[in-house]
Amino acid sequence: MQKLFAFSAFLCLFFLPLSRVWAQVDLVVSVLDNARKPVAGLPVHLDNAAIGFTAEQPTNAQGQARFRGLSTAGQYAVSTTATAVYPAVREAGLTLRANSAPSVTLVLPTVSSQTLAGVTVRAPNNGTSINTQNAEVAAELSARELRELPIEARDVTRALYRLPNVTLATGFFSEAPNVSINGANGLYTNYLIDGLDNNENFLGGQRFAIPVGFAQNVNVLTNNFSTEFGNSANGIVNVTTKSGANDLSAEAFYLTRPGPGIDGKTDFAQRDLSGNQVKGGFQRQQFGFGVGGALVKDKTFFYLNAEQTFDFKDNVLTSPALGINATVRGQNRFTYLSGKLDQRWTERLRSSLRANVGIVNIERQGGGLDGGVAFPSTGNRQDRNSINVASQNVYVGGRFTAETDLQYARFRWNYARADNPNSPDVTVNSGGQTVAVLGHPGYLFDSHQSTWQAQQKFSLLRGRSTFKGGFGVISTEHRLFGGGNPNGSYSVQLSPAQLAALRARNLGAGLSITDIPADAQVLNYNVELRPASFGTTQNLYNIYLEDQYAVTDRLNLTLGLRYDYDNLSRGGAAHGDRNNVAPRANFNLRLTERSSLRGGYGLFYDKILYTVYSDALQQNTTSADYKTQLRELVRVGALPANTNVDRITFDGNLSGSVSNVAYLQGPSAASLQGQRATVGSYERRILNPNGYANPYSHQSTLGYQYQVSSKTLFYVDAMYNRSYDLFRLRNVNAVSEYAQNDPNNVVVRTPAQADATRPVPIRPDGSAIINGQTVTGVARNVVMTESAGRSRYVAASFNLQKDAAEDKVGYRVSYTLSNLKNDTEDVNFRAADANNYAPEFANSINDRTHVINAIGSYYPVRSLRLTVAALLQSGQPVNRVTGVYLVPGTTVFTNDLNGDGSSFSTAYLGNADRFPGQGRNSDRLPWARTFDVGAQYSLHFGEKTSRLELTADVFNVLNTQNLSGYANNATQSNQIQVGPPSAGIVKRNASAPRQFQFGLRYAL
Repeated sequence: MQKLFAFSAFLCLFFLPLSRVWAQVDLVVSVLDNARKPVAGLPVHLDNAAIGFTAEQPTNAQGQARFRGLSTAGQYAVSTTATAVYPAVREAGLTLRANSAPSVTLVLPTVSSQTLAGVTVRAPNNGTSINTQNAEVAAELSARELRELPIEARDVTRALYRLPNVTLATGFFSEAPNVSINGANGLYTNYLIDGLDNNENFLGGQRFAIPVGFAQNVNVLTNNFSTEFGNSANGIVNVTTKSGANDLSAEAFYLTRPGPGIDGKTDFAQRDLSGNQVKGGFQRQQFGFGVGGALVKDKTFFYLNAEQTFDFKDNVLTSPALGINATVRGQNRFTYLSGKLDQRWTERLRSSLRANVGIVNIERQGGGLDGGVAFPSTGNRQDRNSINVASQNVYVGGRFTAETDLQYARFRWNYARADNPNSPDVTVNSGGQTVAVLGHPGYLFDSHQSTWQAQQKFSLLRGRSTFKGGFGVISTEHRLFGGGNPNGSYSVQLSPAQLAALRARNLGAGLSITDIPADAQVLNYNVELRPASFGTTQNLYNIYLEDQYAVTDRLNLTLGLRYDYDNLSRGGAAHGDRNNVAPRANFNLRLTERSSLRGGYGLFYDKILYTVYSDALQQNTTSADYKTQLRELVRVGALPANTNVDRITFDGNLSGSVSNVAYLQGPSAASLQGQRATVGSYERRILNPNGYANPYSHQSTLGYQYQVSSKTLFYVDAMYNRSYDLFRLRNVNAVSEYAQNDPNNVVVRTPAQADATRPVPIRPDGSAIINGQTVTGVARNVVMTESAGRSRYVAASFNLQKDAAEDKVGYRVSYTLSNLKNDTEDVNFRAADANNYAPEFANSINDRTHVINAIGSYYPVRSLRLTVAALLQSGQPVNRVTGVYLVPGTTVFTNDLNGDGSSFSTAYLGNADRFPGQGRNSDRLPWARTFDVGAQYSLHFGEKTSRLELTADVFNVLNTQNLSGYANNATQSNQIQVGPPSAGIVKRNASAPRQFQFGLRYAL
């Protein structure tokens, strides 16, 4: 009942016409005469026939008229009326984006002039425009560009890397965001829809994957953006959604990837839309529709979009010992539903209500890409289901505008929803090999997120100043069901006779846990001791104020200040990080009506990724033995003297184990709770006793824009970023440093030797001697996240773009020269040798020296469009890790040179011991070259816009095998290689081969 009441109150914010806060879009129109002097007192008209909007404002002493609180629906036209001195001038086709400050400059000829002078337009849909208002480094893709680009599966994120300063990313888990801004980890990018939060708030990335059919434009802010934007020092992706208009518009489409039958051939696995690997039998079918119009002309508008995707894929189930070799068919499903309702209550007040629903289901059907022993009974599905419901209300006063926004969102990420949720999992062994894996997937990761967002924005015109300010909160309640299997996990050994009998039954892929003999020998049994959920609420608070001051009609100065507080920064301390004050300043100097110089400096803060806090809870324990170890670490100085042990510990997930149990007769978790007090661990986490500092970045930019012609724009931006307090791992019970720099004289340190050097030494049986007592419930590694990393990014981006408009050719070309160095890549990054991070400062895993991106479209006739998109990149770095060496006094070989063992993070980053004498990321992969082509033929019906479009896209048309430069998972990539550079490159992965995509679209 309380939830129903809250939701009803939320809807009332839309349906009650109340005065609200700062507007989504302000449009500034500058009017100049032939001498490039401002024209004061001239009426400027703005109209938008699509939504029945008209307005008029006189120019001020600087020759500017400002239209505030504009809707992003439809297209605008700006014009002046004829006078005795000046003729009428009109500039049309302006499409606006959410949370922007576009500008239009009209140059008026005198009545005696025979021709109209150049007109400069700043608007997101016009690729030949200049920014005369601020110094943000940004780039955009319009709805038209999104339709014309060869984009896989209408996925907006697969177009972002076409923009400057954005590249395809190497991440650290399969579902990691597929793009990187300025080379940084994509988890820190802030995703927005219409200026409101759209982040998966556990790790990062999009919550709702907005499709092309609901996007009016997409804007990427990479540097020097307004104080209005925060929670990221790594860029903003802001999607403006479509709105209805007075005229009905609609589309219906069908898209297909036929798959291997016509695609290029490759030996390597590819990735589906979720980032997971696929190989045999992959095929995609996709369809959907969109429709928008007016419920009440000039007043009430709607837009609906629905898109459905099915991916089909094959795995191979192979168990020679059981005589099984079978294909297991699987399916992924992606359902995206969106709706938007816009209401103009009065000329001053308007509202919008938007809803998004995403239902994503990734099947793990058993088997493996090239064969595996996971039987279909282990089948499970990864669910990524999302809901956004947002209300935005704008009021335009005489000299001020105001906007109130409220959003409720839910996200459930069930990483392994089992087909058999009440089953134990069983690993079947025989003859020293695993012959089958059956039952439950063996683990839980079920994240529930509920997010409320409220933000209040204002803007005020006073003299030469345009003030804007606001405050907001994003509150996310997290609950996680995690850990091992609460139903128990068995490892069993079959005798040769039992294996032969099982094989003779010829059960095939239908083999289940009940088919295993009841008298099978159980080698090990364990069960999750804490099957309950845990979590906390993350609250992000912000307040900001900014003044854009018109020093002259050519020079704007913007000074702003933003403050953020993240309650998770408290960690295990008494209070959180309270000093996140971020000043920002920039200038924009219009040199001529066709050129401007811009630059600025800003301080930008990241939020705390919730996974940092959650991992510290999940991999933690409050056992007396563990606390004894922590107090000893305080005593020896490995932890701060003021550490509160109770604040840094938590009852996290832990498995209890028993030997000598009968098959499927293992004890319950309740009966094994006593093990929590004494069971030892290889690795445990704690909350940082000093809390967490929010990572921050100092960013400086300088840029120049020149409008070559009314349709062609050139601009260049130079960027210098220094970032600090980046997250990384510190092992407070680490082994001592043990550098190996000579590959010809490697002496392996054994784990026993290494364990003896820890602050709390660990004995061979996993126990420790503390205060003369043997303590068994200790952890060999005690790990915490620290805010101590740093990075340096230097770049220059050169861009030339031409809008096709009515011409036959349009293009966008960018070249970026850059370098990113850091000493941490991810929240799970650890130093290769103990806690020695000094040698870790090196080229980032996503660093590229050169990136050349070129897109060109040719329209030979009205009905035909041909597009070529080229991406050329220098190779990404290679981390050279060690091979195996003989352990002294044994016949055992190992690649653990310093004896510290592996860690939880190794599974994600692959940060093994480096090859002796090699620095981190000291080598490079070859250049990557990819050419995509697309063609569209349209059949027009009648004189209106009704048409049928036939499209064909070919990705990687030259069938080039690239070893980097594509979205990838670090541990599956070619960026980790064994041996020195002279050992060459072992191909473990490659870009997708030539792939075909065909579509049919009806548009009205």
